[in-house]
Amino acid sequence: MKRVITYGTFDLIHPGHINILKKAKEMGDYLIVGISTDHFNKIKNKQAYYSFAERKTILESIRYVDKVISEDSWDQKVKDIKEHNIDIFVMGNDWEGKFDYLKSYCDVIYLPRTLGISTTKIKSDLSFENE
Repeated sequence: MKRVITYGTFDLIHPGHINILKKAKEMGDYLIVGISTDHFNKIKNKQAYYSFAERKTILESIRYVDKVISEDSWDQKVKDIKEHNIDIFVMGNDWEGKFDYLKSYCDVIYLPRTLGISTTKIKSDLSFENE
């Protein structure tokens, strides 16, 4: 069984999220998604609309996702890769090169992002509409 992992905040789920999850799942048999906890988002200076529990529930309902785990820190990835016997680590290409250090543990693949959509754009568009 080929196991794939990806990480993110996954707030305000949109077609770009679905695309990366679908492509990641197509690379293997089992997809694990690490989602940033509320505490970790604070460390990263990110604010999610939905709580960790709500984002976890949403992700667990997506057919491409087999398991959801919490992401509590930047440096847990090696532990997760070993613990879950990961073959492929997947991230969007906006992170290109940042996780190359994981190549000694598994394949690292950066997928193209979906053009024209992002959580930041959605939040900006909604903010503009409310002005």
